[in-house]
Amino acid sequence: MAGRAGASFAAIWVVTALLFVISPIAADGALSTSSLNAMLPFAGVLAIAAIGQTLVIQQGGLDLSVPGTFSLGVVLVVVVPGGESSHLILGLLVVAAAGLGAGLLNGLAVSRFGITPLVVTLGMNGVLLGVQQEVTGGTINHTATDNWSSFVGHKLLGVPLVAVIAAVAAVVVAMLMRRTVAGREFELVGAGPRTAAAAGLPVARYQIASYALAGLCYALAGALLAGFLGRPQLDAGNDYLLPTIAAVVLGGTALGGGRGSVIATAGGVLFLAQLDQLLQVLGVSQAIQNVIQGAIVALSMGLRNVPMSALRRIGSPPRAERPRGSTAEAPPTGPPTTVSSTHVPTL
Repeated sequence: MAGRAGASFAAIWVVTALLFVISPIAADGALSTSSLNAMLPFAGVLAIAAIGQTLVIQQGGLDLSVPGTFSLGVVLVVVVPGGESSHLILGLLVVAAAGLGAGLLNGLAVSRFGITPLVVTLGMNGVLLGVQQEVTGGTINHTATDNWSSFVGHKLLGVPLVAVIAAVAAVVVAMLMRRTVAGREFELVGAGPRTAAAAGLPVARYQIASYALAGLCYALAGALLAGFLGRPQLDAGNDYLLPTIAAVVLGGTALGGGRGSVIATAGGVLFLAQLDQLLQVLGVSQAIQNVIQGAIVALSMGLRNVPMSALRRIGSPPRAERPRGSTAEAPPTGPPTTVSSTHVPTL
């Protein structure tokens, strides 16, 4: 089982590598330095949000509050400082508190009150969008502070800092999941909540933690996007719900909960970001890009339900089967027997 799961998580990296090989053949400039520098920051923002979605899905949930939490992070990191660089820390603290608070409420409603995750997170998304409208009055009158924009736009060894932050976050979370007792218990709870509860594991605590950390990821991802864009749109989070789910599915994390990999999710993010970049170079509209993303999710989920053992038997010669009810007689192994004359009937 472990080998099969490892192969599932590694498959996305093979597909992503093939996409990067095909991209310059399909469109000139798809792998140019300018294209990569334009793609990587947005891939980093998506990766941070997708880490949160991975944690929720590993607990058997699905978080639809991504747009609201993400957009609230966009708004708060701009509105709270009010353009004053000295107030940036306060703005980031408010962003983190808002994301954690929203996720905490989601987790409590799911784990303590048994409400379906889709209902809880969809309702929370509406609440957060309402709060966002109340805070801004329908428009953002400020831009990101200069120090925040400078930090987010910085490059480390030629790589956009946002992408570096996302890579470090994915590695840290992966190590915590694999190398710590809490991480292994987290996977056990996701794979079988009832079994984990019978074993004495704090199931509700891990479920609440997954939603709280996910909310933090969404809000911080929104704050990073605001710093990169300077003056973001109010509905910036609407473009991140489907991609976060698609990245998790492509990465091989089971939607039913249990084993997952944020590293593989990062591979799914890189695949989607490069595919989006390639389609833009080819002049494909945003609507068609959304259709392609939805088709990728559907295809990935569909392939998981195909019995691979049956596919492997296709094309192989059928084995001869003994008809039911028949018995095969073993060939004689000893010398032939002679019939005694006393047993021959006389006429």
